[in-house]
Amino acid sequence: MSAYDYQPLYGGAHYDPEPAGGHVTSLSLYDGPDRTTTVAAAGPATRLRAGAYRFALPDVPPGRYWATVTFTPSEGAQPVKDESVRLDLPLGLGLVTSPEAVAKELGVPLPLTVEQRDDLLTAIRKAQADVVGYLGRPVVPQLLARTALTPYVRRGDSLEDVEAWPLEDVDDLVCVAAYRDRGDGTYDVDFLVGLDGAVNDPIVRYVTTHAAESERQRPGGVGSQGRRVTSVSAEGQSISYEAAPTPGQAGALPTLDSLSRHKRRLFQPLNGPARPPWPYSSARSVRGRW
Repeated sequence: MSAYDYQPLYGGAHYDPEPAGGHVTSLSLYDGPDRTTTVAAAGPATRLRAGAYRFALPDVPPGRYWATVTFTPSEGAQPVKDESVRLDLPLGLGLVTSPEAVAKELGVPLPLTVEQRDDLLTAIRKAQADVVGYLGRPVVPQLLARTALTPYVRRGDSLEDVEAWPLEDVDDLVCVAAYRDRGDGTYDVDFLVGLDGAVNDPIVRYVTTHAAESERQRPGGVGSQGRRVTSVSAEGQSISYEAAPTPGQAGALPTLDSLSRHKRRLFQPLNGPARPPWPYSSARSVRGRW
């Protein structure tokens, strides 16, 4: 069983129905974009934080599914159906993209065979490893759980802000994934630490396109076509190939340089100037002369 985190959309914007008395009630999975044959259903969702709800998905065969999420925006309001959701299951594999996404890039029809899925998973892991090596950091965040935390109570503070919680210093990106009220003024809080590549479009695009290209060029790979031939001489002694777009042109593969802004930066604290000896110093230290 895997989990899917859903953010409701209402009126073209992200919306949190619970404060207005609404609920995120159900999620239905379908086997096609026409949404006629129901495969499975889940619900109701559990609220993680403001505007984020989690569904526990039933076990279904791996593949691409189209979903409809039903929620009520406020108490007494008519239910709203969101049909913008599409899921490639299973989730939680530690990958930023899916075999189905790579297959669509290759023009391979769905559903995939077991062998095709395994080959595409291998290609994804290789492309993702290239990104990790270039950035010098993982692209899958770490879940950090803390119990019985008392939030800082200040005007304007939000429980979704990391600064609202007494968390030890972490030298990386941190966000609040979920919090649960214990009923005594304290909360159990889940933090995500690190770069979440699965929600970063440039990283997802790089891994998807390069996994697809590696399979296209691999002999016997999924969707393998080799280099595209444009012309062959009458005697068959010369062959011309279609030129690939150069970096920066439309249709060109993204380069690792396009991800440079996500590189892990190393920080070193600057040493302050030496304190003048007593009695010339502006302030005495604990061990100063008396």
